[in-house]
Amino acid sequence: MKTDELREKYLTFFESKGCVRRPSDVLVPRWDPSVLFTPAGMNQFKDHFLGRCKLEFTRATTCQKCLRTGDIENVGRTAYHHTFFEMLGNFSFGDYFKREAILWAWEFLTDKKWLGLDPEKISATVYLDDDEAASIWTEQVGLPPEKVTRMDEDENFWPANAPSQGPD
Repeated sequence: MKTDELREKYLTFFESKGCVRRPSDVLVPRWDPSVLFTPAGMNQFKDHFLGRCKLEFTRATTCQKCLRTGDIENVGRTAYHHTFFEMLGNFSFGDYFKREAILWAWEFLTDKKWLGLDPEKISATVYLDDDEAASIWTEQVGLPPEKVTRMDEDENFWPANAPSQGPD
């Protein structure tokens, strides 16, 4: 599958779940003095996450062009650090939560209509003490417990300077 096809399948899938497709935001966000370049898909929604504004929708999906200068020293040393890339994202603003996010991710990855990946080759990570997410993966999706790895905030959490409990 080529990149264009993967991108379109992802965005179409989340549109089918009621997400509004939003265009990639600018790569140099002049309105955000905390970053030189857009580092993540959530950046265009940062003011909402910080409680500074309200959006006209509660679900969104994006393919955001990102540039991370902080990762430069790790590029080539790890399999997951890059400088420029497109980040596919789906966002809920007070709408769906863990259950739907997990079940939809599984559907997108394994359903023949979408990616059709072999479920036997998939594992998941959850935040260290997130029993709810672990339970959804094992009890509703059906992943064996040994395929659900608990990881701490260094590996499985990115606060992006947002309040830990989200916006007001």
